[in-house]
Amino acid sequence: MSAKVFAITASINPTEFQAMLQLYTYFRSSAAYRVRIALNLKGLPYASIPVHLVRHGGEQHGADFARINPAHLVPALVDGEDTLSQSMAIIEYLEETHPTPALLPLDAAGRARVRALAQAVACEIHPLNNLRVLRYLAQELKVDEAAKIKWIQHWITLGFTAFEAQLAHSASTGEFCHGATPTLADCCLIPQIYNARRFDTPLEAFPHLLRIEANCLALEAFAQARPEAQPDAA
Repeated sequence: MSAKVFAITASINPTEFQAMLQLYTYFRSSAAYRVRIALNLKGLPYASIPVHLVRHGGEQHGADFARINPAHLVPALVDGEDTLSQSMAIIEYLEETHPTPALLPLDAAGRARVRALAQAVACEIHPLNNLRVLRYLAQELKVDEAAKIKWIQHWITLGFTAFEAQLAHSASTGEFCHGATPTLADCCLIPQIYNARRFDTPLEAFPHLLRIEANCLALEAFAQARPEAQPDAA
């Protein structure tokens, strides 16, 4: 199932726009990428509102966006009078408000496994490689570009090694991270693999990850969420 995505510059009736989910996003943000995948998997139309994290020192630091999210981070999702932040909380919100198709298994053990895999990316790998950390390394600690890339590759490789082992040793691993349909874990994994490729991280040691990546990217919901497919990627 695919979702219809509107760019903020598109001609949208103001009443229709206000009634839609509005996603503040950046095409290369892996956290926003997760939410785009989840919205697409659930077939939810949304207005994509780009916030450029680099241009003019970062549009996320402007006063207008600070009113949306005082943490100056994307994604943020506006649903009527509610504004939500943090990608994992947003996806759990979508799961509760639009439970079909489910991104979490029905059984408690399955839900715990999927959340653990998702959090391995969102809490262990991604925070060490996000834009704020990389800027601090370069600007404050004066780490050169080669050392910065080595830092990124180290933490991704460490995290992916554990992730690969979890997949390899579980009978619950299927075509996707858990079973035969995409879950929250896949929503998190695919953007992180995209980041790994951006920074030339070797991936040959992770055959389960690569197989699942291929299965995910064959689905329209994942393809439409890819960074290069976003309205602000040009």
